[in-house]
Amino acid sequence: MQDTALLLCDLQNDFIHPEGAYGRAGLGNADIAAVVPRLRPLVDAVRAAGGWVVSTHFTLVPGKGGAPFISPHLKHLRPFLAKGDFVPGGWGHAMVEALGPADLAVEKVNFSAFYMSRLEWVLHRAGIKRLLVAGIVTSGGVASTVRDAHVREFEITVLEDGCAAFAREVHDNAIAALRPVARIASISEMLLEVEHFAGIR
Repeated sequence: MQDTALLLCDLQNDFIHPEGAYGRAGLGNADIAAVVPRLRPLVDAVRAAGGWVVSTHFTLVPGKGGAPFISPHLKHLRPFLAKGDFVPGGWGHAMVEALGPADLAVEKVNFSAFYMSRLEWVLHRAGIKRLLVAGIVTSGGVASTVRDAHVREFEITVLEDGCAAFAREVHDNAIAALRPVARIASISEMLLEVEHFAGIR
């Protein structure tokens, strides 16, 4: 398990917590909220087995006066995003407390966690070759990160019930589209594999 990481994509307070940026804007989502408690046993098992827990953090980089740089397409989709949201080091930027702390944390500024980030570098430095991928949203950050991991020749398993989107159909379509580049498994399946491998059961 030393070469395996559970990669948690963007499971941040500003996305998930009722007091985060999305929650305050009324964009809470039951499917997304349910991912966190489902993942907790696997997070614990990966840690106990000697694997890594790696978190990615969507980031709005603050400019002068703290106003964030927001791409036009995101500003159009999410006009409520403002100063203080997803700011590095802030509460909203952090991974939800129920899953932390991560062994490695990487800021990201676009869909893929590999885009202009240090993710590939830290994974290689840690000796990680295998990724178990979970998080939000399935069709955005998860799918883009998985495809970029695939071309970098990581061995990838996507946890189907460890991911979610803002619509169930969007999630299902994204999972189907990832089957050519990744193994698709459930949290319970992976939990049994990790516990068996580590001799926990």
